Amino acid sequence: MLAAMPDSAPSPLSAGGPALRDSGDACPGALRLHRADDGALARVRVPGGVLSADRADALLTAAERFGDGELHLTSRGNVQLRGLDAECGGALAELLTAAGLLPSAAHERARNIVASPLAGLDGSPSPTGWPAELDRLVCSSPGAASLSGRFLFALDDGRGDVDALGADVTLIAAGDSCLLRIGAADEVFRIPAGEGPRAALLAAEAFLRAARDSGAWRVKDLPDDVRAELVRTIKAAAGPTVHRPRPRTATPPAPGPHGSTNAISVDVPLGRLTPAQWRLLTETARRHGDELRLTPWRGIVVPGPFAHDEAVEALRTLDAAGLITAPDSPWAGVGACIGHPGCAKSLSDVRAEAGAAVGPVGRLPVYWSGCERRCGHPHGEWIDVVVTPDGHQISHVRGERRDAPTTTVRNDPAALAAAVAAARA
Repeated sequence: MLAAMPDSAPSPLSAGGPALRDSGDACPGALRLHRADDGALARVRVPGGVLSADRADALLTAAERFGDGELHLTSRGNVQLRGLDAECGGALAELLTAAGLLPSAAHERARNIVASPLAGLDGSPSPTGWPAELDRLVCSSPGAASLSGRFLFALDDGRGDVDALGADVTLIAAGDSCLLRIGAADEVFRIPAGEGPRAALLAAEAFLRAARDSGAWRVKDLPDDVRAELVRTIKAAAGPTVHRPRPRTATPPAPGPHGSTNAISVDVPLGRLTPAQWRLLTETARRHGDELRLTPWRGIVVPGPFAHDEAVEALRTLDAAGLITAPDSPWAGVGACIGHPGCAKSLSDVRAEAGAAVGPVGRLPVYWSGCERRCGHPHGEWIDVVVTPDGHQISHVRGERRDAPTTTVRNDPAALAAAVAAARA
């Protein structure tokens, strides 16, 4: 079993020594705010995307008291608060701690855990307790505090949705066992399901030891020989591997009802929620399962159960509030970074441009980026629209491969909208 992994005894790193590469990890958190052009930014980790209605209320209170009032969903199922006063850090931390959203100051940026948002809701027998258990283990591990804000755990219920997101350590439910994937490896380790979260933590701690001399932030950043040695180390403890290639494309929950009416799902245009929309979702959750699940695709699942008429009425109300409640919405699959004026590096207001270009539903999702960093871009297959000094470049992305730009459009909104629609078709 993985519990017997070689070199698993506490080292100076895992015993609470200096945080690895801490001076270079610029990922924002709830305690380390990031200064943006629209004010300070806080990123609140929500492991597995799971929020109670009370914790959702606390996030809205923080957004309204300290920031611009809106809640911004990220591609890891977390929440960003923007437009913050740079001096609000202490009061913000106090509010989040009281709400249970900041269980460990040392680990707050290491709690990057995505999970299948429909786990247990649509007939799939899945381990719904994994996110809370892994979060508890991460927060109780001194070594895990050294994980960078970029390191990602994925907990997949077997359908392959979050397995496709390129996490560093992925657990996949497989009946009475589970599969452990390290990075993008096609070979996975089969372990008892009850040992899954602990195995994921031990694999992350093994990564930290492997990365000690390389300065790598993530598994994919390790030199090939170091990554191979990491896999050999885990294999020595976990045993033989099983061949299971990582899915190329993630399939998010479609907007609408799921599992008959065990849950409803909505997508959020450009991931930005107004206070009124957030309150409506929270009130809906409170009347039913008292839970919200934020998805890595900037959507929200509200577990039920719902009576049929309740689900229809809830979706109608959420649609009227401006949320995406059906797959045929023109906004389905449209995403964008924060763009100008929120980000100084952005060359354009890509959110406004994405809105102006919304048209027929496309076969492929599209993501608009204000610069070549492409912050928050999706995974799998998608249409990439990036602003450059020469204009908007449009290209097709397939996994790790990006085609050469098929079109460059300059200063022509109508031509840009037409080119994006053609690329998505």
